[in-house]
Formats: sequence, structure tokens, C-alpha cells
Amino acid sequence: MKFGIDRLLAEPELRKPLEGKRVALVAHPASVTADLTHSLDALIAAGVNVTSAFGPQHGLKGDKQDNMVETVDETDPVYGIPVFSLYGEVRRPSGQMMSSADVFLFDLQDLGCRIYTFVTTLLYLLEEAEKHGKSVWVLDRPNPAGRPVEGTLLQPGQESFVGAAAMPMRHGLTLGEMGQWFVRHFNLDVDYRVISMHHWLPEGPGFGWPENRIWINPSPNAANLNMARAYAGTVMLEGATLSEGRGTTRPLEVLFGAPDVDAKAVLAKMHQIAPEWMAGCALRDCWFEPTFHKHAGTLCNALMIHAEGPFYDHNAFRPWRLQALAFKAIRALYPHYPLWRGTDFKYEYTNDVLAIDVINGGPSLREWVDDNGAKPSDLEALAVPDEASWRETVADLLLY
Repeated sequence: MKFGIDRLLAEPELRKPLEGKRVALVAHPASVTADLTHSLDALIAAGVNVTSAFGPQHGLKGDKQDNMVETVDETDPVYGIPVFSLYGEVRRPSGQMMSSADVFLFDLQDLGCRIYTFVTTLLYLLEEAEKHGKSVWVLDRPNPAGRPVEGTLLQPGQESFVGAAAMPMRHGLTLGEMGQWFVRHFNLDVDYRVISMHHWLPEGPGFGWPENRIWINPSPNAANLNMARAYAGTVMLEGATLSEGRGTTRPLEVLFGAPDVDAKAVLAKMHQIAPEWMAGCALRDCWFEPTFHKHAGTLCNALMIHAEGPFYDHNAFRPWRLQALAFKAIRALYPHYPLWRGTDFKYEYTNDVLAIDVINGGPSLREWVDDNGAKPSDLEALAVPDEASWRETVADLLLY
């Protein structure tokens, strides 16, 4: 199979519309060809007139380890072209940035989750391209989480940089498909095209991630396929006081880590509350000591997720429900535990709102966790109609 970048390089007729045009590339470290050449190098070697580059959150080089660390604009030391940051002074490209090219190639590896900021970066680029009469091409890449859809839809008025529009947490689309939905949903008058993949099989071996392609971190803490599968759940820990494993070698692959929570007791309580939400993976209690971030230098008890190997059932694994269940079990065992980060924690450019609500696109999940009388069926009643609605909405946009 071929990713979009590999097709663009291999098929001269696809590149022909770029002749005589100034071209910009939106990329990060995982923007590589099948032979691991970075897309910027490959495009210039192929004769494409690349006049600027753009880096999303964590930068073109992916050098910003922690979350919510901005990147500055710079000049590429090899090619002498400007490298603009879309996670610094601005997140929406300015008019000056848009004037640097005629066609914008968007070549970012996504994780298939609404909160992963590359989704919102694509929307902002499309909106600015409409204003400035520019073209946007998505060089499509796999959704490593595959086609499953999970979570409630973002509620109107809850939009943010980690919530572009009314989509569920786990959206099941490639970025090429998501761009098509953005164009339709926001009625954008923009020259948009997708350089689609050849022979991507979202339900084939790897369930979204081709077994013959190695994993390269699209962001510093996206270290492997297990993380990508779990992320639609574990990302919620960014809104909690519990550690998500940042400062360890396996971040965002745990349901929680904390020095004052008994992981075995939480696991047992989860089995009591909703064992069906624990399907499709193995959970293992473990210990870690973060070198930075939450609970730095403190021994934490944790539950590790293994959505991999013989433990993984693609159709049964539901990480959003699994993480909600872990929160619910902790709340049941420790009723007064300060679970949520407060409004003083400014999450992704928001003000006076709880990070957990920003992440979920509304307060419903937090309210369910904190309500002692709320049952698993109550959360299902919120999520199932939203999931069905999203599947129906995007069914005609699927390219694969």
C-alpha cells in the first residue's frame, strides 16, 4: 500500500498541477515516505517548488516534549525557507503566512482522536485558504485507531483548539476524510483535494496501521500503536490530577498513575461496575516514578493498558468508556479524591473552564463520574445516539 506522500512522489500526473506554483508543506517528524525520507526533503528532491513549511503543535521537528509548549518561527537551515509555527504566537495561519504559497500540502500523521490538535489545525488552514484563495491538499495517512467511533459529540459552544466541531472523541476518519467533512459542515468554498492512499485496509491486518510500516512518533508522547489505540481514553487524564504517565517511557498508555490510589482495588471495582467496558485489552497493575510532570519523583501505582498482541480485540476495545470507568471506580473508592484539575489550570488556550470538560466537549462525562447514582447505562444513553449519528453523517465521505 502507499500513503498519500508516496503516491504524489511516484505519480507525475498527481504532481502536474503543482508546476509553476509555490508550495507550502505542513509537516512533523512522522511526515516521512516509505523509505523514511522526510516529506520536505523528498518533495524538494522531486522538483516541487517548496517555498515555506509549517509546524503544528510540538513543531516541525517534534522537539517540544511537554504538552502546551509553544514553538517559534524559524528559517530552515538547509533550504533557507521560512518555517512557520502553528502553535506559537498564532494557531491560525496569518495572512502573511498564507501569502508564502499557492498550494498547501498537509501531511500530518493523526491519531484518530478529536482532541489531537492536528485536526483543528486542518480546519483553521482550510478556513484561511478560503479567505485567501489558496488550495489545500491533504496527503492522506492511516488512522491508526481504525474505523471504530466512540464518545459523545462536542456540544455547541464548547469549541476549542482541542475541539474543532461537533464530532465524537474517536472519530474513525482519516484526515483526508475529515477535511471533506469540514468543507461540507462549514460550507467552505475552498479548492480542496485529497491525495488518497492506495490499498489502505482499515479492517485488515493492523486494524488501521499497516503492518509493513514502522511507527514514528507524530508527537513526542505518541510512542507506539498501543498509545494510539488507547489515546481516545487516556487523553482525558490531562484534565485530571492523576498522572497519564508523562515523564515515563510509556505515556498515555495507563488509565491512571498516583501515589495515593490502589490500582488493584480500582481494577476490582471496575469489574464490579461495568466489566463489559473492559473488553478488548489486558489491564495490568504496575508502578512508575515520573521524572517530570505530575507526581514527579514520586512512586505511583498505575493500571497499564495493553491493546496489543493477543490481548487486542479491535471491535471490542472501547478506550473512552474504559477511561470513564476508571474514573468512576476511583470516585467510588475515594469519594473525596480531588480528581479534576481546577479552573486555574489553563488548558489549551481556554479560560475559566475545567480541563476535563474542554477535553470532552462538555460536562456530561464529568457529571456522570461525580454522580454517585449514575449507572453505566446512563452514559451509554448519552453516547450511543451520538455515535450512531456520527456514523450516519460521515458514511458517504469514507474513501476506503
